[in-house]
Amino acid sequence: MLETFETERLILRERTMEDLEDCIEMDCEEEVVKYIPEVRELLNSQNKHIAFVKKRIETKYPNGLGYWTIESKVNNGVFIGWILLIPVDNVGPEIEMGWRIKRDYWGAGYATEAANVILKYAFKKVNLENVVADIHQLNRGSIRVAEKLGFTVERSVNGNTDNYVRYSIHKG
Repeated sequence: MLETFETERLILRERTMEDLEDCIEMDCEEEVVKYIPEVRELLNSQNKHIAFVKKRIETKYPNGLGYWTIESKVNNGVFIGWILLIPVDNVGPEIEMGWRIKRDYWGAGYATEAANVILKYAFKKVNLENVVADIHQLNRGSIRVAEKLGFTVERSVNGNTDNYVRYSIHKG
């Protein structure tokens, strides 16, 4: 069970199957998944998309790692998005942080606020030495969030595309 966190505006709690519909709905927002080709491809098949999200929710991650649902504390627990702290590609050894926020909530600092809490948790409670974030080079919003948190460019990411850049932050 993941620890629950509260900020002035947010509640971060372990993501559960009760969040499935909200996650699916968010993924169907074209702008939200613009830079996430593996999710965009799943949108052609509702069954594959649901299976993908269910698998992510049901996966048992190493102790202290997983997905948190981000809810509004001031707006009756409305679903804003999620944040993750998991092994890269679910295998590691690097631990990645990522976030996805519904379009209606962009630009309000929610991703930064949630990520700041999880980053502190990663270094203090999980005792990680560093965390990475692979971000599409055109995803200005996520790049700004990473930079506000103190992430710096590490290298280009090899894989399906050369359009991703690895950002990292070290315990300090």
